[in-house]
Amino acid sequence: MKRIFRVTCLCVLSLSLFSACTNTSTESNILETNSLLQESNLPYGVPDFSQIKDEDFLPAMEYGIQEQLAEIEAIANNTEEPTFENVFVALEKSGATLRKVNGVFNMLTGAFTNPTLQEAEVALAPQLSALSDAVSLNENLFAKVKAIYAQRDELGLDSESKRLVEYYYDRFVLSGANLSAEDKEKLKALNAENATLSTKFSNQLIAATNGAALVVDSADELAGLSESEISAAADKASENGYDGKYMLSLQNTTQQPAFVNLDNRATREKLYNLSTTRAQRGADTDTGELIIRIAEIRAEQAKLMGFDNYAEWSLKDQMAQNSESVFEFLNKLVPASIANGKAEAEELQSFINRQGDDVELKAWDWNYYAEKLRKEKYDLNEAEIKPYFELFTVLEKGVFYAAEKLYGIKFVRRTDIPVYSDDMRVYELFNEDGSVIGLFYCDYFKRDNKSGGAWMSNLVEQSTLLDTKPVIYNVCNFTKPAEGEPALISYDDVTTMFHEFGHALHGFFANQKYLSLSGTNVARDFVELPSQFNEHWASYPEVFKNYAVHYETGEPMPEALSTKLNNASKFNQGYALTELLTAAELDLQWHALKAGQEVAGVDEFEEGALKETGLYNPLIPPRYRSAYFLHIWGHGYAAGYYAYIWAEMLDTDAFHWFEENGGLTRENGDHFRQTILSQGNTKDYNEMYKAFAGRAPEITPLLKHRGLMAE
Repeated sequence: MKRIFRVTCLCVLSLSLFSACTNTSTESNILETNSLLQESNLPYGVPDFSQIKDEDFLPAMEYGIQEQLAEIEAIANNTEEPTFENVFVALEKSGATLRKVNGVFNMLTGAFTNPTLQEAEVALAPQLSALSDAVSLNENLFAKVKAIYAQRDELGLDSESKRLVEYYYDRFVLSGANLSAEDKEKLKALNAENATLSTKFSNQLIAATNGAALVVDSADELAGLSESEISAAADKASENGYDGKYMLSLQNTTQQPAFVNLDNRATREKLYNLSTTRAQRGADTDTGELIIRIAEIRAEQAKLMGFDNYAEWSLKDQMAQNSESVFEFLNKLVPASIANGKAEAEELQSFINRQGDDVELKAWDWNYYAEKLRKEKYDLNEAEIKPYFELFTVLEKGVFYAAEKLYGIKFVRRTDIPVYSDDMRVYELFNEDGSVIGLFYCDYFKRDNKSGGAWMSNLVEQSTLLDTKPVIYNVCNFTKPAEGEPALISYDDVTTMFHEFGHALHGFFANQKYLSLSGTNVARDFVELPSQFNEHWASYPEVFKNYAVHYETGEPMPEALSTKLNNASKFNQGYALTELLTAAELDLQWHALKAGQEVAGVDEFEEGALKETGLYNPLIPPRYRSAYFLHIWGHGYAAGYYAYIWAEMLDTDAFHWFEENGGLTRENGDHFRQTILSQGNTKDYNEMYKAFAGRAPEITPLLKHRGLMAE
């Protein structure tokens, strides 16, 4: 996932505060004493985490906000004739301090948070939104943007500069610039409340997820897990004050990795119930009221903007463009998804019966018996596979190796760059000619103060105008091994690493003048193309044999075992697609609500929405239930979760193009880099894809890739 931070809210700051600040010793004092506002002596200007104080973030962020507000006012009130330079270039250059501090703040609040940072998040949400409103709802500024937009074809602008003008104009219009003064004030209030509640949801969900961890009294209840996993569970329990017990933390998805191997059915059921009710277990963690109010706010925002619902408003600048296109696309997948899911359930129940187990298949049984059936059909055992996937071998010999082969880039580990956790690693990237690309941080192990899931984001974004190179990080939530044990991961974890580094490549290969159009600053339904496309190289024979080596012996995975793993890749795909489709449909249904439309309760809405689409199936729950759907309530993917499946159409079609044109070659890699990865948001997405493939994307490769259509 590319983590998206979007803030649009009520302006609560006063520019007079900034003026007073800049005319006293207060500014000088904060610049001298606040570690976040001092110039970094480290490469790429990255922060020295050993010097940062948590209490510095709130004043540093507020200082940056005030500074940029003054810059925006200066641009808007400039009495000179508006030009591309004094409007658009000035906007791109504004906010340098805030950009620097906010990059660090977002990094830590997502992966290494604490109560001080969480309190700062809540306090800053309306202030950051105020800044967004100060831009998008500023009448003087919009008048200048509009004037230049009207004459953009006569100004002799290069293509990227013209795209920037169109980008800003569209953002202004979609943010309410054409509203009446009264409606702008209403929108500001709604924006403020939405930002505050979204931040509250994210923080509350961390607490809910941590509080719902499964604690058991004996190792027998964890039978089926490996010795190292049980040992790690004992360590986790001890760290949290449960000496002599065992703790399994929750990942952010409905299904949990432990389901695959847990022999004790009662333990599986307990873990499942904790997972699916994590955000419904008490006043401090229940997200229901938050969700309903956020959905109401978004419906009201859309109505103010002249749209039927939030989905229509949100999709206006996406590759899909409208909800009709999205529903049409999803509906093409639903029949195959339902049919295959039903057939898989029947096959699993038949398998259970043959095993002699007196069990009626339930949701908490699916992954457990699916793994057993997979072993029977393909003679595949997860415990047999994991020793060939040591985390950092996968990273350096797999993820990096594929990038080297495709794009000619080199990786050098840096041990002199400060990090916020000893679990992290840092690498510097270079082009084949030795020129610098950027800096890469990776943080792979789960912590209680880390949000669930996996994501990529930028600490620093690329821009030739600002003379900045990309600094990018990947965050995951893999189980940390016990002290002295190897970090062995599942094949799903392997593909997650390739996925997130695909996002990183999109950011590293950015080659834009303007930050607003750079790298991964693209539509949600296009941003997942590079990441999901990169997953394909995890199973590509040349890449696979390079990293899939036994952590003790160094021997490559036997061909018979790798063949079985490859053959099993299409197993259970009806289930996998259905859980994604149900989540995507849930997202769209929540954001198809109209202003004033009442919701009785979260569970009731969820069940009704899925029954309406024909996807309701107690055996195949959504990948994320509404109550813990962080993507859409806290991470900027509202009405956009479909993007993962939409992008899968793109990525499977793109990989099909590679297969037809020679596979893993520098020529192909360079073509993909030049037409997709380096383009940012400088062209129409549909035209960009056609420049790569020579045609529009097709859905057939997706269905074949998932085994839902015959080859």
